[in-house]
Amino acid sequence: MRKPRDFDSELKALADKAKQLKERRVRDLGALVTATGADALDADVLAGALLDAAANTDKAIGEGWRKRGAAFFQVKSRDTASGPRQQPESTIPLDSGAASA
Repeated sequence: MRKPRDFDSELKALADKAKQLKERRVRDLGALVTATGADALDADVLAGALLDAAANTDKAIGEGWRKRGAAFFQVKSRDTASGPRQQPESTIPLDSGAASA
């Protein structure tokens, strides 16, 4: 005879895992804000920029942001692979590039 499944403990384990994933996501997003230097921005400015990005429907602008983000992570992974290296913050501009579009 098979042992009955404990659905309550399985649901609790899944809920705990979901909570851990949400907490990790929040930490990762916070680390991203810090790594990009956006933590120097006022919270209202950062929230406005994120709201604009979330509401963006122009695929060309979104693709430009994606490319800049990919380049940012490539530079960061090269920096950590070769050791710490000083790089001016102005290397990665904070404007969206929408003015040039």
